[in-house]
This record gives sequence, C-alpha cells and structure tokens, in this order.
Amino acid sequence: MTSSTFVGRSAELAQLEAALSDAHAEHPSLAFVAGDSGVGKTRLLAELHARARSSGVRVLSGDCIELGEGELPYAPLVGALRSLARARDPVLDALPAAVRAELTTLMPELRPAAGGTGADAADPAAQSRLFEALLWLLDRLGQDAVLLLAIEDLHWADRATRAFMAFLGRSLCRERVLVVATYRSDELHRRHPLRPLLAELERDPRARRIELPPLTRPELALQLADILGAPPAGDLLERVFSRSEGHPLFVEELMAAGLDGRGALPPTLRDALMVRVERLSAAAQQVLRVVAVGQQLDDELLVDVTGLDAAALNEGLREAVSNHILDVRADGRYGFRHALLREVVLDDLLPGERAGLHLGLARALEARTERDGLSVYLAAGVAHHYGSAGDQPAALRASVRAADAAESVHAYGQAAALLERALELFDRVADPDGVAGLDRVTLLRRAAEDHQLDGDAGRQEALARAALALVDEGAEPRRAATLLESVADAQWHLGRAEQAIATADHALSLLPAGEISPERGSLLNWQARSLMLRGKLTKAVAAAEDALAVADALDDRQLRGRALNALGTSLMGLGSVDEGATALREALELAQEGQTLWALSSAYVNLADALNLAGRLREAREIADEGFERELRPHQQWVLILRAELAIEAGEWEQADRLLGEVRPRLVGTTLVNVALRRAELALGRGDHPAACDLLDQAAQAGADMLAEPQFSGVLGALRAELERREGDLAAARLAVQDALDLIETCTDDAARLARVSAAGTVVEADAAQRARDLGECEAERSALMQAEMHVARAEAAAEHHGPLEVAWLLVAQAELERARGEADPGAFAVAADAWAALERPYVAGVMRYRAAEAHVHGGDRDAAAAAARAARETAARLGAGWLRREVDGLAARARLDLGDGAPPPEPEAEPPVEDPFGLTPRERQVLELVARGATNREIGAELFMAEKTASVHVSRILAKLDVRSRTEAAGVAHRLRLLAGPGPLDGSGR
Repeated sequence: MTSSTFVGRSAELAQLEAALSDAHAEHPSLAFVAGDSGVGKTRLLAELHARARSSGVRVLSGDCIELGEGELPYAPLVGALRSLARARDPVLDALPAAVRAELTTLMPELRPAAGGTGADAADPAAQSRLFEALLWLLDRLGQDAVLLLAIEDLHWADRATRAFMAFLGRSLCRERVLVVATYRSDELHRRHPLRPLLAELERDPRARRIELPPLTRPELALQLADILGAPPAGDLLERVFSRSEGHPLFVEELMAAGLDGRGALPPTLRDALMVRVERLSAAAQQVLRVVAVGQQLDDELLVDVTGLDAAALNEGLREAVSNHILDVRADGRYGFRHALLREVVLDDLLPGERAGLHLGLARALEARTERDGLSVYLAAGVAHHYGSAGDQPAALRASVRAADAAESVHAYGQAAALLERALELFDRVADPDGVAGLDRVTLLRRAAEDHQLDGDAGRQEALARAALALVDEGAEPRRAATLLESVADAQWHLGRAEQAIATADHALSLLPAGEISPERGSLLNWQARSLMLRGKLTKAVAAAEDALAVADALDDRQLRGRALNALGTSLMGLGSVDEGATALREALELAQEGQTLWALSSAYVNLADALNLAGRLREAREIADEGFERELRPHQQWVLILRAELAIEAGEWEQADRLLGEVRPRLVGTTLVNVALRRAELALGRGDHPAACDLLDQAAQAGADMLAEPQFSGVLGALRAELERREGDLAAARLAVQDALDLIETCTDDAARLARVSAAGTVVEADAAQRARDLGECEAERSALMQAEMHVARAEAAAEHHGPLEVAWLLVAQAELERARGEADPGAFAVAADAWAALERPYVAGVMRYRAAEAHVHGGDRDAAAAAARAARETAARLGAGWLRREVDGLAARARLDLGDGAPPPEPEAEPPVEDPFGLTPRERQVLELVARGATNREIGAELFMAEKTASVHVSRILAKLDVRSRTEAAGVAHRLRLLAGPGPLDGSGR
C-alpha cells in the first residue's frame, strides 16, 4: 500500500538539490525539513538520498532516539559514522593523530591506532576539540565528493547533538557539506529545547526551512494511481482526500483497510495504525512491544527480554517486517518503520506491562555492560530503563554510572542532567551514599562542574552554593575551598569579576598560608589568571609565583605550565620582557609535553601578544605564525585573529583582511568581541564609519560580561572615542574614554592599554579646546585643557617603566596637549611619528605626520607642511587608509599645499584671499559667520530672512566647499584660516 513512485514535493526536493549544488560550489548550509508526523519527511529524505548517490554524493545518515530527556549523547552522529567504520573507509586511515584521538570518543574502533591528547574528561575544551575533529572529518569527506549528512527526528536530539548543530551553524565556511535535519513541527511545544536552536540557526541566510504540507488533490491522485495500478475511479479520490486530508500515511492506511476507501477505519491515524498491529500474531505483537520500549534492538536483546525461543522470535520478526511495521537497519538492529507505529504500540501498553519491559531491558543491558564494558550508549540505556521501571536504587546507581560515561565522551550537558536526576532520587532510597558510590556534596560538585563545562554558569553557581551549604568550612576547609573556586569561576563568567575575586580570596583564606595541596595550587592559579586578565599584574605575579611553588612541590607539571603562563604574561606586561618570555616559552614546552592543546594555544597567544605590547612586533608575528602552523583546534581561531591584529599593526591591511576572512562565521563570546574589534579598527582606518559603528556596537553587546578585561575595554574605548570624535560628537567621545578608564581603573598595571586610552582622551580634549576657542567659550576651553592634562598625567604614569609602546602613546598625548593649548608644535608630532615608525607601526606614524603638517600650516611654514603631508599621504595610500588620505587631501586643499600631484603651485608668501578663498559666495559667507556662532538652520533662516530649508542647502554647500564633514569643523576652519571678519555682525543690521 506504499507508493513506489515519489509523489509531489517537487518544489521541496528542488530546494534540497539546489542546496547540494551550493555545497558542491563550497557554499555549505543547513536545511531543516519540518512537518507533522507521517506527512512524508522521511520519504522526501529517501528520495534525496537516492538522487544524491546517483550523482556521486556521499551520504551519511543517523537518527535521533527518544530516550527520556534525550540523554543518549551524539546518537545520530554515532549512527552516521558507524557506516564509515563498517566500510573501513580509507579516509579514517588517513586521519591525523590529533583528529583520530578525538574521534575515538565516538568511534572506539579507532582507538588502537590513536595517540591520546593527554586531556582528561574535565578538560573545558574537550567538547570543542571533538566538534573540531568532526568538522575536520566532514571537510575531508567532502573533498572527494560532496557530503550529505542527514539527521532524522531532530526533535528528539540530545543536548550534545544540539550543541554540535549549533557549532556547525557557526563554523561551516567552505566545506562541501549539506546537513539536512528533519523534525516534527507539531512536537515543538513552547518550551521544547529545540526551539531556541532552530530560532538561532534558521535566521542564518544560508539555512533553509522546508515545511511539508499535506498532499494536494492532484498529488493524492498520483499516489492512489501508483498504489492501485490505475487512476482512481469514480469518487474514490474525493472520498480518500476527504478522509485523509491529504496526509500520505493516512492514505496508505485507508487503502490497507479497503481498496475502495470505504474500509472501517477509526477516525484517528493512531487508531488506524493500531488496527494493523492487532492483526498480527501474539509472537509478533510481543516483539513489537519490546521494540517499542527499546526502540532499536538486536536479536540477542530480543531473546533476553521477549522470553521467546529463537524459532518463535524469528517468526514474529519476519511477520512484523513483512507487514512493513518493523524494518532491519544497516547495523542489524530492528526498529519501527515509522515513529508513529512505535508510539501507538507504546501507548497501548498497560502501566505494569511497560514497567516490566523497561526492567527487563535494563537488566539485559546491564549484563551486557558487565560482559563488554561500560559504554555511554549502554549506560544511558540502563539508567533510562531502570528509571522508567520505577526501580529507584538501581536508577540512582545507573544514573551516576551513565554520568561517568557521558563525561568520558565530553557530553557534559547530559552528564549534568543525569547527576541532577541522581540528586532527585537521593532522598528516595536507603543508604544513598552507598548506592550511588558518593555523597550528596560530591554529586552537587560534579553537576556544577559539568554545567560549567557545558557553559551554564548560572546553574553552576546554584549547585556549587547548594553544596557549600552542606559543608562546614572549619571542619572541611579544602572541600569548601574547591566549591568556592567553582562559585568564583561562575561569577567570573557571569560578568561579576569583583565578586569572583573576593570569593577566591575567601577560599584561599580557608587554607593555611604555604600549604602544599592541589586545592590551594588550583586556587592560586585561578587567582593569578583572573588578576592578569584584569590588568592587576603585580598581584598576578605574586599569585602565580605561589602557584608555581605548589606545583613544583606536588610535581604537577600541568599546574606548573598554567602558572608559568600567567606569570610570564604578567611579567612582560610589567616590563620584565625577557624574564616573562622565558617563562612563557617554558609554558609552551610543558603544554606540548602534556599535549594539552588549549594550554599550548594560550601560551602562543599570550607570548605573541605580550611581545607585541612590548614593542617587538616582528618577533610577535614569528611566534603567532609558529603557533598557527601547529594543530591547535579549536583554539587556532585565536591565533588566527592575533595574526590579523599584528598585520593591522604592521600596516599590512590586505593580509589582515584575508586572515579575518578565514575566521569562522557566527562567533560567540570573547572570540566574537576580539574579531569585531579587529574589523572595527580596519573600518576606522579606511574611513568606513557606519561599519565601524556597527562593529563596535556588536563588540560592546557581546562583551558586556567581559569588559572588565583591559584587552577588550581599553581597545573598545579608544576606538569608540576616535569614531565619535571624527563624527563631531565630542561628548560621546569623552564618555567612551571615561567608561574605558572606569573599567580599566587608574591603578591598573596594564600600562599599554591605559596609555592608549589616555592618548585617545587627549586627542578628544584637544579637539574640544580648539572648538571652544573657535566659539569663544573660555570656560569650556579651560575644562578641556584640564582634562587633557589629566590624560597626559595618566600616560606619563603608564610610561614610567619606559615600555616602547607606552612611551610612543605618551608622545602622542604630549603633542596633542600642545594642540589643546593652541600652540600645536609640529616638532612634537614629528617626534611621535618617528617613535611609531621605529616600532614599525606605520598608521599611527602617518596620523602624527598629518598632525605635524596641520601644525606647520598654522605656523605658516608651507614647505614643511607639504613635506609632512606628502609623507602622511604616501602612508595612507600604501595602507589603504581612506580616512587619513581624505584628511590630508582636505588640509592640502584648504592650505593650498603642493603635494607633488600636479596641482597648481602654492603661494606660500601670500595670505589666502579673504574675499573668496574657497569660492564662497557673499551669501554663503554670511551663513558661515552664523554657523561659526553655533546657529541652527532655523536661526540662520530667521537672521537672514530665508527659509530653513534654504539655509540647510547653503550649509551643505559650505561644508562641501571647505571639504569638512560637520558644522563644527566648518567653524574651526573659518576661524583658523581667517575667513570671518570678526565676532560682530557682518554689518550693522546683522544681515
């Protein structure tokens, strides 16, 4: 009664085939096929599989399995990869050692040839590395032929699979891969865990959502014709369409009940399916009941649970398969042909009958674990079935074992859920500590740790605090300290850095000073790292040295490596560059020795970044390049972004663009902030202010919880201040500087970022002072000068240890202070330019040469101004710095400088003709006079007896002729170049 011909769905199939074509052209995507149960999602996918295979596409497929709350980790991925292992695909033999080692968590078949990474189950980067390894495998499979990865029944997906789907959505870039997932739209209730994931993924322009509607009348006619072997006669089509409403599975059941469509069929599809089940023999129905509870079972399990002998079992299985209720999977297991068939059998079970089957399956699976060893898939099944059977002691024990197994494959979300289930059972059994093998505090601590690794800091804090409430700090100080460290870590990730540091301090106070213990060593290392990120480098050095002493006493080389990382970074930030670099290089060696990729990446990034901040740009780039050549996934993205940052510093903006283009799309957290800041810096340099504004907004929003770290807040504040300054909004620029200073704090040891923000603040105040003088606002000028002097004082404090970058920023601030005083010194700007050129940072050097040219113009030295402007313009042209190029050209046009580009020669001895220096009409000069006084368009219109719109037109023309962007700049130009007659009215009448 199943149509052998694919009916309808031509538009939906065309969309999927188009997505396959896109994948062939290195445009990967995700497609989601949604629809009610039985509407034809699987049939559509089967047709796509057939067509894809016929055109040379490689197809992998797996099903999500409904098991409690979805705690069978990676079920569809394991199912998809199993076919590769069975076929002994040569791609698996060519896996790099690091990728192979990660994939052993899902494919134990690879273990004999694996070289371990040395990471334990609690490695916070373990799941990310597994995802990277899976992506590498998908990419490699797609190189030989386009890869179609199909995942069915995504509404039953476990947390780890959902996390992997989110990772794919963010990470697919140029792989020749199409991922197609089906789900039941009618299953997605308001709080279904798949909803937020779909909302995130389906918003992406590369994602497709295909909703399958019921069949139309013409499509139903084709389905009936194929079933009957002839077109439907008489009113059969209308009768079947009316009863089925175009639902293809219901059509099949109607025809199975009678070829005339009049068969006695219950009104609901579920009841109709049950009629088919009840026609089978007792043995077949018993098999169906067991498979309904177990979902996908092999012959051995069926023998153990059904109680049938081999002959009766085989007969029952054959009958169920021949009636198209069960089918045989590629791995030899049996499952229902359609999920609805399973559901109707499951719903028909009596409560005691269902509990008995669950208990039988739990015991059979547990026996298999004793024989074959514990696996995450068997462990999850045992826990689920014992829980469903109502055997609470066994469920408690099995939940803890299943959590152990889930942690071993980095499925931390599942592990946390299983441990919380164990906590629910804890008070319901006698001797829970003995049954579970651990006490409640340990359960709470482990659940908190798993939530931490799964990225749920809020739940981590709640569980750690619940555990703390059960611990006496005086009697068990080490245990309390460990829990407090977990609370501190959660607070840090929730953006409450000060609370986090205070919590860690309290934890350390519980342990005797000088105690040698893993707990104290871990806390000291956490403290050192957090202080280092906050810019409190002196305190970070002390904590790191204490952690180092504990690590050496314990002979803990991993702890030593982490402590050296924080120590070296902090020492370099304090000016002890060589000593700090030595510590970081040892941290690199220890991370390599332990094959701890996240520590290796962190050491590379910190060493290169610290060398950059120490003014050793070339050496920093060599270290970053060396790190990038290593297999550091998933942390390789940070090394890539750092390479782009260093390329920006070196003036190689095209290379920086290319590197940032290789960064994965749809980033989150600190990586998103980092990339947004780098792209904003490029946009500002090129003069693309709208793009820079969007990127800075994105960084501020994404990094709201991380802005206590100067590496983010300092750069964001300096860039935002420059953007607002250019746009003429000096109040907003001041606010950006002050916000950054409030976050960095004046007592910070992060001198490089403090110096940069201070220099940015001085530039803003120089503009403010100049504007105040132009407008005759003495009080505003005094305020700006006072603020500028305070910024210079900060910059002087930052440059106290004579760090090259800090000194260069101080020279910028000092030169800008003279500009703020109205005494712009071209020599001071030239000295700053030379300092930046010596550091091989051409862009800031170019900006300083432009400022020098501007100062020379004000001093009347045209030749020197032209020379400085030419140098700045050459830098701008080489870098592609559009903003700087426009500023230089505007200055040259206003001051009539000869830049050697064929323009008319200057007249250095002659004053600019007051009558018409820029082609301003007399009326426009009248308007400019009022603009300089701060008049609005409406006020200009009233003063000069013209419409407000006409005044606006005049102002726009004036801005264009003066080559400026704002009314304030126009006023400044008019005053400085003596375009205005004086402070009074143009004539006695004020017209």
